[in-house]
Amino acid sequence: MRKSEPDPNAAPEPSFPDRFAALFADQHPRLSRLLQRLSGDPALAADVVQEAFVRLYRRGALPAEPGAWLVTVALNLLRNERATHARRLRLLTPALHERVLADPPLPPDEAVGAEEARRHVRSVLERIPERDRALLLLQAEGYRYGEIAAALGLQESSIGVFLARARRAFRKAYEETRDAR
Repeated sequence: MRKSEPDPNAAPEPSFPDRFAALFADQHPRLSRLLQRLSGDPALAADVVQEAFVRLYRRGALPAEPGAWLVTVALNLLRNERATHARRLRLLTPALHERVLADPPLPPDEAVGAEEARRHVRSVLERIPERDRALLLLQAEGYRYGEIAAALGLQESSIGVFLARARRAFRKAYEETRDAR
């Protein structure tokens, strides 16, 4: 048999839709959790994750590192959405601006402590640099160093150092906000 002829006994390679469906099943849950943690808004996270997958499907082929590609696209989409949202808020009247930013009503008493802790952590995450926040949340979602590096455009060999710095920044911001309470 010549090299150019396919092996008749080999299993056919899965089609793009089949590979995409498998990737979706594998990556959608953790990408959704990551974006929910980053944004604090489940609806926004769902929209951003959906758009990232739509863009991947329209591409018609999977990149070499599809998980990292999805994270990168989703982070860029989230960043763009936040910038658009901030521009819209600046255009609103001050009274409407205050109503939009008002906190939702508190949950029942037994859940107040947990909700306050989540808000505190989220507010601390908002205080640290965007890259540090992304590093910590990607690691919390179980992404490997190689995936984190590819998603954020960093060298894999530097991820451990960057994560250590991000943890220190988080701890410092956490202590500062705790002392201010």
